[in-house]
This record gives sequence, structure tokens and C-alpha cells, in this order.
Amino acid sequence: MKKTYVLLASALMFGFTACDSTKQTQEMGTETPSESTNAEGPTPAGEVMSKDGIRVFGFDDSPKFPDAQLTLVKPEAGAKVAAGPVQFVYDLTNYELTSMTPSEHAEHMANSGQGQHIHNIVDNEPYTAHYETEFTKDLPEGDHVILSFLSRSYHESLKHKGAYDLRMVTAGNPTEKMEFNMEAPHMFYSRPKGEYTGKDAEQVMLDFYLVNTELSPTGNKVRATINGTEFMLDRWLPYIMEGLPMGENTVKLELVDNEGNLIPGPYNSVTRTFTLKQQ
Repeated sequence: MKKTYVLLASALMFGFTACDSTKQTQEMGTETPSESTNAEGPTPAGEVMSKDGIRVFGFDDSPKFPDAQLTLVKPEAGAKVAAGPVQFVYDLTNYELTSMTPSEHAEHMANSGQGQHIHNIVDNEPYTAHYETEFTKDLPEGDHVILSFLSRSYHESLKHKGAYDLRMVTAGNPTEKMEFNMEAPHMFYSRPKGEYTGKDAEQVMLDFYLVNTELSPTGNKVRATINGTEFMLDRWLPYIMEGLPMGENTVKLELVDNEGNLIPGPYNSVTRTFTLKQQ
């Protein structure tokens, strides 16, 4: 009888330990892809982070264009131009603008019906999308940081060296000079942007652009605060956000070091809003 009691106590202790382990796993806020994501759409590259009903995961299964090259020919780096409409001219090789990116992702995320394009970002303001290598864009008087990069049709950036161009241009005769270190670590915001309706609101892509830095579990990271809930991103990938409420949503991105300190830079902390609608 005594042996029976001992075995029963051991079994109960094992059961309590198993339950406690399960509780700890749930509190960590990670899930397996099959438990947390839609059956369709991008495949998670690594863990799925889950907090406050929001799920976030990176993906890396989009078509690659490693030979694509983009260079801004005009305006030249360091050029001085008249304030107002400025002509932009790009040299582009091994990438076809207006082509639809050959991926099922285009069916599950907000996709441009005009196809692949260039994201043009001035002073980390919301980008403008361009489907030709020549266009005009207004530049107000002042010094401007211009980032250009190639985008898939569903707005995911190409992140390899050669797929982007970063430079400074001066418009007009500004009285104050802008200080911008081209060699320092910088982060630029890309997506989400604007409104997402219907199926496009189910999986919303978060994408940003890094220059002169890498992310890693033991190095720099991007702290993404989504509707007040914080997620640490330690890989430079596009990310999918699921479980967001209808209406206005807010994303704050910060480029931080391994201790969570904001890395100095004019654009390394940015907050944007976007809207989800059922129909």
C-alpha cells in the first residue's frame, strides 16, 4: 500500500510539473506556425510572437532578385536644385517595373495592381510609389535625405546591396544646414501605409529599411510597438501582423542596441497610423 501511495504522489507531481511547464510556454508568447497563422499566405521564418491577441512573424519566402540594381542618376548626390518640382531619373537593371511579382503572396496581402515599382522616401516621410524610372516630385526648400529602393508588387522591399540608393540633395537656399551622417546606422519606415480593406486587413505587412546596420539576437534590433504592445525584431525581414482590430492602428518602430537603447539618428524612431476596414 505504501508503494502505491508513493507512485500516486509521483504521478501527481509529474502532472503539476507538466501543467506548470505549459503555463510558462504560454506566458512566453510564442506559438508554432500551424497553431497561430492562416493556412494561406507567407510561411513564418522562425517563431510566431503572440501578445494581447496580436501575432507577428517574419517571412523570407518571396521571390529573390539578387541581380537587380537601382541607382539614382538625377539629382546627383550632394546636388543643389531649385525648390519645387525636381526631376528624378534612375538607372535600373535586372528588374522589371510594372510586372506582377510571381508569388502567391500577392493574393494574400495588399498588392499593387500596377505591379513592381520603386519606393521613393524623402526625409522618412511616407513613400511615393513609382512605376517608371523617370518622374518629377516636389522638394521644398531645405536639405533632404532621399532613400530609393526596389519593391515587389505587394510592397515588400528588396534588401540586398545594390537594390537601394541613399543620398542627400539640397533644394533652394536653406538658411540652416541639416546634419546627416551617411555612414551611421539608419532605419527608414516603409509599410504599413494607408487603408486596408477586406481580405487585405487579415495579414498586414510590416516592412522597414536598414542602412549601415544589421539585426541579431545579440546585437541591434528593431523594437516594434503595435497598438501599445511591444515586439522585438532581431532579423531584417518583412513581418506579418495578424489579429489587428478594425479601425485605426498605430505602429512605432525604434532602432535600438542590444540593451534596448535608441540608436542616435534622425529617423531611428518613427510612429505611423493605418486603418483597417471590413469592406
